[in-house]
Amino acid sequence: MHDGMIGRRELIGVAGVGVAAVLLGSTSTLAVSAGNFQVSHTPADWRRLLGPERYAVLREAATERPFSSPLLNEHRKGFFDCAGCGLPVFSSATKFDSGTGWPSFFRALSNAIITRSDRTLGVERTEVLCRRCGGHLGHVFDDGPKPTGLRYCMNGLALKFVPA
Repeated sequence: MHDGMIGRRELIGVAGVGVAAVLLGSTSTLAVSAGNFQVSHTPADWRRLLGPERYAVLREAATERPFSSPLLNEHRKGFFDCAGCGLPVFSSATKFDSGTGWPSFFRALSNAIITRSDRTLGVERTEVLCRRCGGHLGHVFDDGPKPTGLRYCMNGLALKFVPA
């Protein structure tokens, strides 16, 4: 097991929920679709470029353990870029402490993300992907602060911080 990743027992539990969701007719997004993205690589190249933990999150839609990301305590001015392709996706000015254990933002940068429906856990959620490479960043929820009311709950492994 890699530090900061969900362990085998938890994975088996999540897999069981995922199998149940598929059996109930839900759409699965366990892996990022190839899609038509500006940045694309073969799975082998993505693995080599990202390493195993980032590959699991960005290309297989894994979730890191809550409170494991050093980005939770990142409070400098700058940008949070997609760790897959370097596209800036969030500004530090929109980061807030949601108490959930994952870096959270109330607004994405313009033209930085795309969203799609995710029913892997048997409930409707909105998955957030990098617009340029299709990497899985996390999910967005409607329980965030003003002014947007949104909470972009992101995997720290999917992001790299670049100070301003």
